[in-house]
Amino acid sequence: MYFDCIIAGFGGQGVMLAGNILAYAAMAESKKVTYMPVYGVEMRGGTANCTVVISDREIGSPVIQKPVSTIVMNKPSYDKFASTVKSGGLIIANENLVPKEAECHSNVKTLFIPARDLAVEVGSDRLINMVMLGALAKKTGIISIGSLKKALASAIDERYHSMIPLNSSAIDRGAEFAKTGC
Repeated sequence: MYFDCIIAGFGGQGVMLAGNILAYAAMAESKKVTYMPVYGVEMRGGTANCTVVISDREIGSPVIQKPVSTIVMNKPSYDKFASTVKSGGLIIANENLVPKEAECHSNVKTLFIPARDLAVEVGSDRLINMVMLGALAKKTGIISIGSLKKALASAIDERYHSMIPLNSSAIDRGAEFAKTGC
């Protein structure tokens, strides 16, 4: 088994946290994992992306040229990474910032999610990353929703642990959307 993913967006959208949670969840399931963050000089507003590789064997490199999947939080990230996804792969796009009219890529499935709307429905527009992560887990089956939720305690700073139930709900909402498509 081998899976890799690029998660990309603006700084401040929780891109690195989403990747970190995915990595912790994979470790909790005794899978091999690499996590590599990449961001510009700005913490908020600059571009940010990370790569996560999950496997049942040793991982040779965390560098991904043609990812199996990508989560794109905004249009610039879509423009940069969507065309790199392997044939038969999956793009999960935040339709609030990536219009459905965006160029479709042949032989790649694209799931447009109204991530901001779903996050607000759960309780906060700051939960977009969790909605997207829940959708990725449900759509790919690479990691269980339960493992993602358990990973929250490891990835989120202790002073924000009171937010874990809200983050869990956002993961569930993203998974529900991915399952039903609405």
